[in-house]
Amino acid sequence: MLEWILILLIVAAVAGLLGFGRLSGAAMTGAKILIGIVLVLFLLAVLGIIAIF
Repeated sequence: MLEWILILLIVAAVAGLLGFGRLSGAAMTGAKILIGIVLVLFLLAVLGIIAIF
């Protein structure tokens, strides 16, 4: 999932530099959503509510 976040951030940066505002915004929104999911899963794993490994 971290790979997808990095890919979306790179796409957003390149699209922003080239002037594609909507594409950049869409990629950034997708990255934000994935970052939120990763943080929630990390907190649940730290608190011992779920076992990822």
